[in-house]
Amino acid sequence: MKNPIGIYEKALPKDLDWPQRFKAAHEAGYDFLEISVDETPERMARLDWSASERMAFYRASREAGVMVPSMCLSGHRKIPFGSADVAVRAQADTFMHKAITFAADTGIRVIQLAGYDVYYEPTTTESRARYLQGMQRALEVAARHQVMLALEIMDTTFLNSITKYLALKQQLPSPWFAVYPDIGNLTAWGNDVAAELTAGIHHIVGVHVKESKPVGPGFAGAFRDVPFGEGTVDFVQCFKTLRTLNYAGPFLVEMWTEKSADPLLEIRKARQWVGERLQAGGYA
Repeated sequence: MKNPIGIYEKALPKDLDWPQRFKAAHEAGYDFLEISVDETPERMARLDWSASERMAFYRASREAGVMVPSMCLSGHRKIPFGSADVAVRAQADTFMHKAITFAADTGIRVIQLAGYDVYYEPTTTESRARYLQGMQRALEVAARHQVMLALEIMDTTFLNSITKYLALKQQLPSPWFAVYPDIGNLTAWGNDVAAELTAGIHHIVGVHVKESKPVGPGFAGAFRDVPFGEGTVDFVQCFKTLRTLNYAGPFLVEMWTEKSADPLLEIRKARQWVGERLQAGGYA
């Protein structure tokens, strides 16, 4: 059985409704779609959908044959667990509870969390401690709803390796706490990607497939909007490593098409490009 290959919601034209999004993903050859709840009011408001709106979303997904097993949750950058403001931390608890119950209601099994303790505040020893406390509370809610919380390796030093996730895992030893590595981000930070994937394999619930350019002297790295084939990610080697480790989970193509004249063509081309490298890496 083939590993499912999905597409990030933001790769699709923004003006499509949900049935159209699912249809476009299916026609481009994708098995699933990852919904985004970012910092924009429009996407954050999804967590306040009524029961009938949630059911319509779920039904449209099933009718199209394109599942939504995961959510990319980055809205907590605005209201982080690590904030020095107690009111913001309370909002973060509410926001996370809403995300988890939304997931439970719509069949989403994994919430992929951007790995930041804070984003618009400085990271400190105290912000890290507050983050751990907030995550502990969130994991208790997640356990009750049987929803996995998985950290994505990100573009800041707070969580730029699977090794750092594993250190957090020791402090948050919940079975509902996993990792969702982005091989573009892992590569950009100069990690030994094969060693990182090997170290974390028992905790990986999904893999973001994204191109990037590395962090270097005087250059902060390019973590988005790098076309496939124009960065430095060794996709075939990454896939070979995962195949050797018997990784059988999903691959999510993460890309943005706002600047493209034909976004649907771009996601079809990406599906073919990634599929060829998956095959070269040992995935049939």
